[in-house]
Amino acid sequence: MLQLKNVTFAYDKHTVLSDINFVAIWGEILGLIGPNGSGKSTLIKLMSDVLKPKFGEITIESKNISAFKKDELARLIAVVPQNPNLPPAFTSFEVVLLGRTPHLGLLRYEGERDLAIVWRAMEMTQTQHLAERRVGELSGGEKQRLILARALAQEPKIFLLDEPTAHLDINHQIEAMEMVRGLCSKQSLVTILAMHDLNLAAQYSDRVVLLSEGRIWAEGSPREVITRENIREVYKTEVDVYPHPINGIPCVLITSKDGRKL
Repeated sequence: MLQLKNVTFAYDKHTVLSDINFVAIWGEILGLIGPNGSGKSTLIKLMSDVLKPKFGEITIESKNISAFKKDELARLIAVVPQNPNLPPAFTSFEVVLLGRTPHLGLLRYEGERDLAIVWRAMEMTQTQHLAERRVGELSGGEKQRLILARALAQEPKIFLLDEPTAHLDINHQIEAMEMVRGLCSKQSLVTILAMHDLNLAAQYSDRVVLLSEGRIWAEGSPREVITRENIREVYKTEVDVYPHPINGIPCVLITSKDGRKL
């Protein structure tokens, strides 16, 4: 499992996260929600060892992540960033192939198995038809699916996704989330999603952590956390929350100022 114990982080003198404690277990999807600036993306960077906590520790199976070698951590953790920076001259296939880098030794080239894993990752993300196209030619949604494919090609044990459905239309949002849920279940991954879309977070998360001003406001099942009262207090806005008519998961409805349903 991945565990955060009393994690605090600050940029210079500005504290961004304070006393964060939670556990993400194998085979579970943990959703991170909260307003802009609440610390979701910073948490993803801390859990991938890009940033270091000021206080507290982050462990994988009781071992501090700072104790892992870089290549070892890269084989364990795959990150889908919010705004990926991709080399525009690379082909899509070459970008996904980069996901195999942590598994290659010094001066070792990709073998048939590596190529098969990459092709399978592109099949799962419906990007095979983009294989020969240059990244600079792709749309934002196509690039997002390509980053998902690259993460899958790493064969990680821990999946960290920062707004994985950004730039995707509703069809590809659902396909991406179904793919993540299937992988999490079948391969027993630790999966952590940072999301703005409360309805997607509710539908696909087993547990939810709601952040407010760098602290945990609430933690629990979507039904326990995504409530009208919590959203009013944390997001400073009025919404209606109703159970989904099929599965009972909370659905957030926005009401306009003049009362029209949006």
